Amino acid sequence: MAMGRTLAAILVVLACLVSVGTAEQIKTTDTRWSYRLPLPDGVSGAESLAFSGKGGIYTGVSDGRVLKWGGSAVGWSTFAYNANYRKIPLCSDSAVPSEAKESICGRPLGVRFYGKTGELYIADAYMGLMKVGPDGGEAQVLAKEADGVPFHFLNGLDVDQATGDVYFTDSSANYPRRFNTEIIMNADATGRLLKYDAQTKLVTVLKAELPYPNGVALSRDRTHVVVAHTVPCQAFRYWLKGPKAGQYELFADLPGYPDNVRRDGQGGFWVALNQERERLNATAAPVKHLVGVRLGADGVEVEELTAARGVTLSEVAERNGKLWLGSVELDYIGVFAN
Repeated sequence: MAMGRTLAAILVVLACLVSVGTAEQIKTTDTRWSYRLPLPDGVSGAESLAFSGKGGIYTGVSDGRVLKWGGSAVGWSTFAYNANYRKIPLCSDSAVPSEAKESICGRPLGVRFYGKTGELYIADAYMGLMKVGPDGGEAQVLAKEADGVPFHFLNGLDVDQATGDVYFTDSSANYPRRFNTEIIMNADATGRLLKYDAQTKLVTVLKAELPYPNGVALSRDRTHVVVAHTVPCQAFRYWLKGPKAGQYELFADLPGYPDNVRRDGQGGFWVALNQERERLNATAAPVKHLVGVRLGADGVEVEELTAARGVTLSEVAERNGKLWLGSVELDYIGVFAN
């Protein structure tokens, strides 16, 4: 068993190795001087960010809640929570490590609003696909399985603003979020790309047997969705419309292990990188630390984000001329005027 895991780990690393060579001219944006918006004491991990038409910033955090930032005069407040959060005292006990209780208290990851109704959709790694009304409160569970297979690790999420349909990922049929490294070590390829139909309330499996599908974003023209695969450091696109409808094809090779994907303001996508790729033939540490890339509509890299060592990103969201930087590991949200 140990030997099998070692071999799988070697294969995974090899799959994400990148040689050091002369790169094409790509814009580099250094985010080290980002403004930090600290999270409340006792919580961390702003994995994904959502913005409502009413204003405010929303994010899921380590204790199972979705928080709302109402500005410096108001600060953070609880916007949404699952049924267990109010019923089980353990969930609000900051002295208990989040990883020890997240299977009970939940872990909201992908979050997006549906503009027409003001409802917030939540991909909770443990609780399932959920939504809450524009005034917040206890979130309603919409689905916990698809085709008879329970969700094990819901992760990325996006909402079609024209229909209200939700596209989301289940990163593994075998491992929950707490054991996400097992997905990598065992080269698990049981993830799925899913669709929740807002009219029929049914979940459809669009693509199965995927290696660690993570973030998902609908293209601006609504013809396809882009899905980031943490391993093997790639993004794919699933065609929803047109002559390629139903096809799943490579969209981009990435310079790191991707997390969430968000549309940018130019028809392309921002991809957050949780970690850089391993480097072949590198005799010294790289001079820059990559935490994200912008891809054009054709999948070609046009911009890279760098940060100080130790910073990892889970999401890059572009809004009103600023980049909002979320991280599943940090206790703050970064804000950068791009």
